[in-house]
Amino acid sequence: MSAQITLNAQNLSRRLGRREVIRNISLQLRRGEVLGLLGHNGAGKSTTMQLLSGVLLPHAGKIEICGIDLAREPLRAKACIGFLPETPPLYRDMRVDDYLVYAAKLHRVPRAGIAAALASAKERCGLNDTGSKIIGTLSKGYQQRVGIAQAIIHQPEIVILDEPTVGLDPAQIREIRALIRELGNAHSVILSTHLLGEVENICD
Repeated sequence: MSAQITLNAQNLSRRLGRREVIRNISLQLRRGEVLGLLGHNGAGKSTTMQLLSGVLLPHAGKIEICGIDLAREPLRAKACIGFLPETPPLYRDMRVDDYLVYAAKLHRVPRAGIAAALASAKERCGLNDTGSKIIGTLSKGYQQRVGIAQAIIHQPEIVILDEPTVGLDPAQIREIRALIRELGNAHSVILSTHLLGEVENICD
């Protein structure tokens, strides 16, 4: 039996003024798959990610998240998504633990489950020793880990990562790629990149 389809996008289009920046994109994603969107800067990768995560609405087409129509039931659909935009949504003056607890509450993790959700996200993202540190004092690689942790703290079905390794050094890139591969074991993952090697190393 094939794995469950977690994301189904059909004939997506999006205009910017009179220019069509996304045209008739269709894709499906199943649980346990890592899907890469490969293209040069300005190709429309971030716009596509914003459509799939519900940040932008398509001018045409339909998106279903775990069988839920994203346009008709956005709150239910978005509860199944974890999103890391190209610029991580971090509060640099907060401590790691405080920020992740805040993210858990935004994602409506039940109060009784927050401690376990925090511990799991930190363990998976290699943040066990950083909980009391100020986010702004961390390296860019560790800040990216915090960004990924906030995207998975509510155990979403789908994790969407926009250019997750941009600006990192080679060692940090290897670490984040390994983390993404691990995420692909339990979630459906979509990532965007302009690097062919990244797609070859990570994606199904």
